[in-house]
Amino acid sequence: MRAIEACGTVSHTLYASSRLIFAIDHEPKSTFDYHPSTPYGESKVMGEELVRSEASQFSSWSIVRPTSIWGPWFDTPYRDFFDMVAKGRYVKFKGRDPLKSFGYVGNVVHQISEILKADTEITNEGVYWLSDYEPLRLSAWADSVAKSLGRRPPRYAPWLLARAAARLGDLATKVGVDRVPLTTFRLNNLVTNMVYDTSATEGVVGPLPYDMHTAVQVTADWYKSQGH
Repeated sequence: MRAIEACGTVSHTLYASSRLIFAIDHEPKSTFDYHPSTPYGESKVMGEELVRSEASQFSSWSIVRPTSIWGPWFDTPYRDFFDMVAKGRYVKFKGRDPLKSFGYVGNVVHQISEILKADTEITNEGVYWLSDYEPLRLSAWADSVAKSLGRRPPRYAPWLLARAAARLGDLATKVGVDRVPLTTFRLNNLVTNMVYDTSATEGVVGPLPYDMHTAVQVTADWYKSQGH
C-alpha cells in the first residue's frame, strides 16, 4: 500500500490472500469468517484486515484468494500427486472421495486478467476465489491423470491401512525423516472436503477456458516432457 501511495498512478490493485485464512475443515459462514490453522494463514488474515481498513486511501482494490493451484511448472504437493499416480502408488479409499476447490493455473491466470480488466465500480472492495468453478472429485481427477499418463486407474485400499501408514509417517517425521509420503495431517487433508463459493468470481469472469480433462492433458504432456 505504501508503494502504491508513492507511485501515485495505480488505479486498481489486486491483493493476494490465500485459502489458508480458513482451516481445511472449516466451512465459512461468511466471506470474513476467518479460521486460520497455521501462522501463514494468520498472516494472510492480518493482510486482508489491513487492506479492508486502509487500502481505499491509495486506490480501488480487490482481494483474490488462490485455492490449491496446479498445472505445468508446479511443484510440491501437486507434482507429488502426479508422481504417485504415475508410479502406481496413489490409492483411493471407499467412502472417502472428497470434493476439492482446486484451480488449474491456466484458469487462474485468466481469472486474474479478467478481474483486472473489469469495471472497477463492480470489483472495488470485492473478494474473489481463484479456483475452478466446479470442485474436483478427487477420484475422478486421479483417474483422469492416470489415463493421460497411460497408467492404470488407481486402486482402492483399506482405510485402516491408510491410517496405520499415516501414523508410521508421524513417527518417521518425529525422528527427522525427510519427505515422508503420508502423515496423519496429510491424510486428513486428503480426505476432507474443501469447497468454496466461487459465484462472485464467475459473475465477473464468466466461463473458464479449460475443463478438468483438458487441463489434466496439458499438464500430463508437460509432465512427460520433463522426462517422466
